[in-house]
Amino acid sequence: MPDQRLIKLKINDRELQVPQGTLVIEATRRIGTEVPSFCYYPGLSLQAACRMCLVEVEKAPKLQTACTLVATDGMVVRTDTEQVRQARKAMLELLLTNHPLDCPVCDKGGECELQDMTYRYGADFSRFVEEKIHRPEEKWSELVYYDAPRCILCFRCVRVCDEGMDVKALGVGLRGANSVIIPNRADHLECEECGMCIDICPVGALTSGTYRYKTRPWEMQYVPTVCAHCSNGCKTTLSVRNHEILRANNRDLSGINKDFLCVKGRFGFDFTTNKERIRQPLLRQGDQLFPVSWEQAAEAAATKLKAAYDSGGKDSIGFIGSNRTSNEENYLLQRLARATFGTNNIDHHRTADYAGLITALGERAADSLLTMEQLYQSKAVLVIGNDPTNQNPLVAWQIRSAIRHFGTRLFLINANEIKLKRKARQFVKIAAGQEPAVLKWLAHEEGQLAPELVEQLVQLKAALEAESDVAIVFGAEVSGAAIAALVAFGSKLPGQTRYMALGDYANSRGASDMGLLPDRLPGYARVDDAKARESFEQLWGCVLSSKPGLTVPQMVEAARSGQLKVLYVVGANPLAHFAKPDSGRGKLDLLVVQDMFLTETAKAADIVLPAASAYEKDGTVTNTSGEIQLLRRAADVMGPRTDCDLLRILSHQLEKQGLGKALPYKTPGELFSEIRKAVPAYNVPLAGLLTGGAEVTRAQVARNGHAPYDVPAGLIRSANDTLFTSGTLSRWCTMMESVPEAHS
Repeated sequence: MPDQRLIKLKINDRELQVPQGTLVIEATRRIGTEVPSFCYYPGLSLQAACRMCLVEVEKAPKLQTACTLVATDGMVVRTDTEQVRQARKAMLELLLTNHPLDCPVCDKGGECELQDMTYRYGADFSRFVEEKIHRPEEKWSELVYYDAPRCILCFRCVRVCDEGMDVKALGVGLRGANSVIIPNRADHLECEECGMCIDICPVGALTSGTYRYKTRPWEMQYVPTVCAHCSNGCKTTLSVRNHEILRANNRDLSGINKDFLCVKGRFGFDFTTNKERIRQPLLRQGDQLFPVSWEQAAEAAATKLKAAYDSGGKDSIGFIGSNRTSNEENYLLQRLARATFGTNNIDHHRTADYAGLITALGERAADSLLTMEQLYQSKAVLVIGNDPTNQNPLVAWQIRSAIRHFGTRLFLINANEIKLKRKARQFVKIAAGQEPAVLKWLAHEEGQLAPELVEQLVQLKAALEAESDVAIVFGAEVSGAAIAALVAFGSKLPGQTRYMALGDYANSRGASDMGLLPDRLPGYARVDDAKARESFEQLWGCVLSSKPGLTVPQMVEAARSGQLKVLYVVGANPLAHFAKPDSGRGKLDLLVVQDMFLTETAKAADIVLPAASAYEKDGTVTNTSGEIQLLRRAADVMGPRTDCDLLRILSHQLEKQGLGKALPYKTPGELFSEIRKAVPAYNVPLAGLLTGGAEVTRAQVARNGHAPYDVPAGLIRSANDTLFTSGTLSRWCTMMESVPEAHS
């Protein structure tokens, strides 16, 4: 990391102090002074190709490039003298020599850095009379187009693909004025299709297949929200016109992901307008689902639920929640199940053992959970299981950035030779499912392992014991007792060891935190903890059951055998992920589904209620590292309603039937206020959330004494998504599905 010793310098007669090693261009930004640059980009290697950042330095014989000049003690810099302005104007004249003047039709018009600088420095005349070099536009993929004459050869795209993404899909061909950017497969791209090259391009040379020629920047509204796909919680800014999302990016570099977005975050938004989306409630009549009114659907759902409850009791009803719905919706669902129906048969598809991690950490949980920023700043990182490049792209980006910027040491334990292997100091390959045995050996040096593996683990252990403040990241392969062994090992390492469990989907962590678990209340309090149960009974005005409920696999099996008569599913697809082939819905008397599409589970339902997507609702979500962020509604759609509204409407209908009380909340804000009271970890400052930041759930402690926590084999299961898949949702992302890499 850079030397933090401060030095003094003067910029435009203003004195300031900066850490030693700071570039002059970064020093100017600290005092709000703009030094223009096309090729410079924070975090990438220095290029000094565009010469736009020339500045005067006292006692220097000529102008200097601020993007490569390191500030020194006593330096005197001037950024806006007549000589500097004329130099920048001359650079613009050279850049415009072959640049087409097609701003009115260029997608970058209105947000182009070259256009802005041309207006600022008045380069409106050219002394060059030669004919411009012409090249046809190239289609590199369904998502990326390249217009060579617009390219100013800043090489940002080449560097971010090479250094940032570690893909190396772009290079430079030919020489001099004929130089062009070339893809890795002659006439097309074969890459991760992240689109980083499009957003990092300062001009309109690289354009997006989802946005090109559709609208202008000033005609859109910009809505910051959280990506609807993986669990990393990347912020994405949705560009919306007439309630239609036209593009997604994060060009303002805000959010925990700064400038990073993967293919799902940048191009996986068009599921919101897919023609197969459910727009109206559906009610089963015979073998088919038919559209009905909202009144009919809500009344039918409440009537049938009440009848099932009266005939079979609370143990005959189960609820399966979602790891994509908001914290408020998850909290509302488990409250409906527990307070109205009196059952703990509430669960969701668990892709990481957050409860196991919180339990193993105990009182240390408040300080031992790893955030994305801490991962980036870590001196050493141990990754166990998972494939971050595919399943948790921001985690992989943070690790690569840490290695590149700070020399972070990476250690891997994995059954597969994942892409991060080429960045690792040591890679220990194990057999699939061997993670618990390996962790037991690391913690206690117990167990029967092959001598060759033991030798590698001895080396790994010695290397980690020589580090300090190790960051440990693990996937679904590590759960229950294996997490306890991992924490036991981590507690022996020098410094403060921190942990991050890697889930799959946008609110996997939030679903667990909010109590979508059969044995845990919100905040991970056990259902048999009388004190915790009493506090929720006072809050909700009901009597809660102390009997742990059924897990998702148990509910699906109970439905098959006839033990469970009713299943209420919100935003999940258990019949595809947990049911045996051809078993269908089993012997269920009633299956109610809230979802956006007719999934395998929805097709088998008696009642289907159309739900709004994450981009059409307000609320909060919690990423896999426990950072809470705001969801903001970007678009309004005809027909679907938020899951929060659907559950609230159902509660009113149930009250009319004489079952329970109507849920009193009208807005997600009211719900979050209650969550802050019920779950201490969520009592975070609101100012940070409201201004678009992320707040960390620091106070999370499982009130369970020191009881061990274990889970049945196969309960924690990853969907093993790729960069182009996201459970069942990605099948409706048309643009993302259009690239060949999505099917390779």
